[in-house]
Amino acid sequence: MSQLPSNGFLRLPQVLALIPVSRSAWWAGCKSGRYPKPVKLGPRTTAWRAADIAALLEKLTAEPEEK
Repeated sequence: MSQLPSNGFLRLPQVLALIPVSRSAWWAGCKSGRYPKPVKLGPRTTAWRAADIAALLEKLTAEPEEK
C-alpha cells in the first residue's frame, strides 16, 4: 500500500488507484454507504478524507474475499 497522509484529502483518481473499482461503482457505493461520504471542497471539487480511505482499506484487507 502506498503512503497515505494521516490527514488531508484525496481526490477521486487517487482513491481509485488504491481501490480498484469503476467510477460508477465507487459513486454507487458512496450513495449506499459502503464507501465513505465525499466532502465538497468547492462548487466543482469533491474529495475524501485520507483517514476515511485508510480505514476503508484496513477494513477491506481484513475481510475474507467473497466467492
